[in-house]
Order: sequence, then structure tokens, then C-alpha cells
Amino acid sequence: MLLPDAPIASLDAYLSERDGGGGLEQSRSLGPARVLDEIDRSGLRGRGGAGFPAGRKWASIAAGGPEVGQRYVVANGAEGEPGSYKDRLLMERNPYQVLEGLQIAAETLRAEAAFVALKASFVTQLDALRRAAREMIDAGLLRSVPITIVTGPDEYLFGEEKALLEVVEGEDPLPRMLPPYLYGLFTTDPQMGWSAGSEVDTELLPEPGSNPTLATNVETLANVPAILRHGGQWYRGFGTEESPGVALYTVVGDTQRAGVAELELGTPLGEVIDRIGGGMRDGAPPKMVLPGVANPVVPGELVDTPTAYETMEAAGSGLGACGFIAYDHTRDAVSVARMVSRFLYVESCGQCPACKFGTGEVTAYLDRIAAGKGDERDVETIGARLRTVTDANRCFLGEQERRVISSLLRLFPEDFVARLEGSGGAPLPVPKIVDIVDGVAHYDPDQARKRPDWTLADAPLERVTEPLRA
Repeated sequence: MLLPDAPIASLDAYLSERDGGGGLEQSRSLGPARVLDEIDRSGLRGRGGAGFPAGRKWASIAAGGPEVGQRYVVANGAEGEPGSYKDRLLMERNPYQVLEGLQIAAETLRAEAAFVALKASFVTQLDALRRAAREMIDAGLLRSVPITIVTGPDEYLFGEEKALLEVVEGEDPLPRMLPPYLYGLFTTDPQMGWSAGSEVDTELLPEPGSNPTLATNVETLANVPAILRHGGQWYRGFGTEESPGVALYTVVGDTQRAGVAELELGTPLGEVIDRIGGGMRDGAPPKMVLPGVANPVVPGELVDTPTAYETMEAAGSGLGACGFIAYDHTRDAVSVARMVSRFLYVESCGQCPACKFGTGEVTAYLDRIAAGKGDERDVETIGARLRTVTDANRCFLGEQERRVISSLLRLFPEDFVARLEGSGGAPLPVPKIVDIVDGVAHYDPDQARKRPDWTLADAPLERVTEPLRA
């Protein structure tokens, strides 16, 4: 449905071998209202991590009439979640289906323009998208709504939907206050906006409006052509009642191999690890599994949990972007917590003091504990910082810190006790995937050098800050 075994070589191959263009043709035949109904009927949920119903999201952009401004659509390909490589593999192997889904969304919402946003470092994917776009434009498939490919920086927050719009507008990836459906691209009304100032010559700008913008993951869009070709009810034949369809799963960590595969939603987590990762290296169940760094850790005893939004939530975690990092029993929770907290600290943009301060302090106290210099007061202080790290937050990053670190403290207290007594495991690299080659995941070596101001140090940073209390 989504991921071919090898990259699609040409538009002709996409059209002949994968029934390409059929979804776009059907969408034009149905018209916008019926397309929205079909997407809603399918139960498709966003694949960027939040799992929001796509039909409701599209309808919210369409609502309001012309008085709220123009509409825009942005395909989010700025994949940066640790443990995830599925968006890059999709854009590399099947860029045509991503662009077809984007064009369907843009025409359905009568968008002024559409964009694909991805990191400039995604060279292979960028080349694939540019080639596919040229071929589809020449063939007349991408008409009526112009599509622009936008490249941006490697920062984690580039993938946050409000920061994504800033990058499309040529700014740094600093999350806005309001979500895209309330304050979209190129908004010129200072009452609605973020950076529109009093010196802007409004006579040179479009009519004021909030410009509702659909910001959605590339995998979500790639599902749309098949839904329109076969119908929303057909799509519900896959997955579960509340999580219909298929998804692209990534598995890395202490597994026999790393990889990406397309599976039905609801596949048990242990089966996902076995089918994609070949099981754990030691042959035992995992000690813990991280669904990226946005949801609480899944302990090994819950590895039979079906990977659907509702079941993962019931298990005390979340599905996220279906990127799973499996750790075996040689790993301790302090090392995992330290790795996650440091990643979120250096990737925090600093606009929200509670987030930057809180993630920094949690990281510093975890450093102390990992070094065998901590005591019980440090664990208590970490808990206090986690209670305030989300104060006045613009984005979800502070909540991620709270969710992941709290779950590790709660589920593996013995690991923290062992570190307080002077024993424990080695530091862990951040599983920020650069590539997966022959079953081996290659992680970004620059992440260990990244400072909290997003610059890079000359050498890896073992300690990023000192806690306030010595």
C-alpha cells in the first residue's frame, strides 16, 4: 500500500505498477465535500505521532469560509524523532504517492499553495521528491495548486507543526503560540499573528486573515490515494476499530537488526520487534521499549500490547510515530533517562523558560546520579522539576520530558537505587537515525556535541550543565 521493496524508478512505473494517479482522479470526480466524507469514513489518523483523526483535521481547515483567509497545506517530512526512519524511507522509495496525496489535500481544501518540508540533510529523499515532482508536473498530474519543496535545519523542533510553518516562511524552527488551523502560513493580521509588526505596509500584503493551514505528516498523505481508490470502508478492513489501516514501523536498539516495515495497526509490540528486528540479541524479551521520546516507556512485561492508539494508551504509553527503541536487560533506566533528557534539553528552543530550565536541571541531576555522586534528594528534585517543566509551554517538548522520565522513575526504581549506591550502566547514544544499511542503524554522531543553544562543540559533551544545588 505504502512502501515498495525498492524505490519506484519513474512516474511510468508508479502509474502502471501501483495504480498511481487513481486516487487523484477519483478525488476530482467526487469533489471536495465527498472527499472529506471519505477520509472521515476511513478513520485515518495522523502518522506524525499524535494520531489525530485526519477527516476532522481536514474539515477544520475547510471550515469558516473565505472570511478567515486563504488555505495552505504543508506535508511534514522533517523526521527527527529518535527511533524513527519511516518517513525518509517512504519519501525515498515512493515520493509519487506522497505528492499525489498532497495534491489531493490541496485541491480538496482549495489551497492557495502546498509545500513539502524536509531537512536539507535528507539529500536522497530531496532528490527523489524533486525528480517525482518534475515528472508529475510535466505529466499534468500536479495542476491547479503549486507545490514547493522547502528545506530546513536539522533541529528536532523543525518537525513540530507550529515551528514547521516558521521554517516554510524562512524563519528558525521556533514554535508559535497558536496551532496552524488558527494561525496559518503568511498571516498578516497583527491581531491573529506572531511576527507581523506595526511597520508592515499592509497595502502590499494580502487581505488579513488567519489562513488556516493543514500541517500533516507525509505518511498520512501517502495513505490518501489508496483510500480514495478503494473507499474508506475498504481501509477499515485493516487494523483495529479505533486505529484503522496500516502504518510504517521502525525498530532499532538491542535487536538482531534494525529496519522499517509496513504492518497493520494492532500488531502486538513483541511481534513487531520479532518481525522487523529479528527479536532481541540475547533471545529474551526486552527490558523496556521506548516509542520514540514522546510517550512513557513500555516495560517488557507489556510487550504483547497491540500497537494501536487505544491499546498503547491503555497500557500507559502511546503509539507515537511507530518508532520503537528496544533495550535489553544490560541497560539501566538511569542511562536511558539521561539520554532522553539531554536530547530534549539541547533541542528545546528556549522560548519557554520552564521547559529549558526544567529539562536542563533534570539532565544535570541525572548526570550526578549516573556519576555515582547523587543522593535521594536529587531524585526528589527531579520529581519537582518534572511537575513544572510544562508551565506556559508553546509545544509538547516539556510534556515529553515529564512523560518519559517519570515513567522510568516509576517503573525501574531499582536502577536508580543502584546508581545511588555507585553501580550502573554505560552512557547511551541518542538513537537519532541517519540511515539504516543492511540491518544496521547509524546514529547521528553530531548529537553528542550539540549544545543547548543548537551550536556544536568540538568534542562530545558529557556534562551539559550543573544543577543549582550542589
